[in-house]
Amino acid sequence: MTSANTSPKHIAIIMDGNGRWAQARGLARTAGHAAGAVAARRTVVTCAKLELQALTLYSFSSENWSRPEPEVDALMAIAYERLYSERQTMIDNGIRLRHIGRREGLPQQVLDQLDACSEATQSCKGMTLCLAINYGSRGEIADAAKTLAQRVQTGEITPESINEESLASCLYTAGLPDPDLLIRTAGEMRLSNYLLWQVSYAEILVTPTLWPDFDENTLSDAVAEFARRRRTFGGVMTSSP
Repeated sequence: MTSANTSPKHIAIIMDGNGRWAQARGLARTAGHAAGAVAARRTVVTCAKLELQALTLYSFSSENWSRPEPEVDALMAIAYERLYSERQTMIDNGIRLRHIGRREGLPQQVLDQLDACSEATQSCKGMTLCLAINYGSRGEIADAAKTLAQRVQTGEITPESINEESLASCLYTAGLPDPDLLIRTAGEMRLSNYLLWQVSYAEILVTPTLWPDFDENTLSDAVAEFARRRRTFGGVMTSSP
């Protein structure tokens, strides 16, 4: 199986570089996160207009709780404010919101806004926006394994019936196509515990652009680069007819 000159159906982004963006301007890290939120809005609207099936943004990892408390509080405040203020933007652009990650530990006001936005946009027919908040891929896979174990225990399934499809159906992203393009900003060359199962065959693009500077042109360049790549999915590349 090969694929060439196609547009991505699902883009996943590791939004990195807010702190460095702020530091370069002599600003507090929180200013970088605020600028990053603006870049996120810009990217979401652009991807919706490109008619992607899904966009997943790595907003707050399960490891980010180790950051200084004032920074964590600022990130949670930005999440709350943006979920509240951008709800109508999502509806206007046909965007359906989905939270992926563990709910435990998130402030109640953030959970309330996630739930309110998910409910308000559930009938939208366009792109699905997955916000990975309090997310870690290893934890996600462990949660999926627990779900399967519980189903075995209740007799709903047998151990022998467990396969890749059944495990994937228990992931937070169940029902969505796997990302075919993974973008990481700020030049870092690692996955950072992000969608480890789902990006098994994703094309990876790392850009030196810091996340607050990520714009329509950067996204367009990434999509164009994706279109130039030939994807074999472990097979042998065949000549074009």
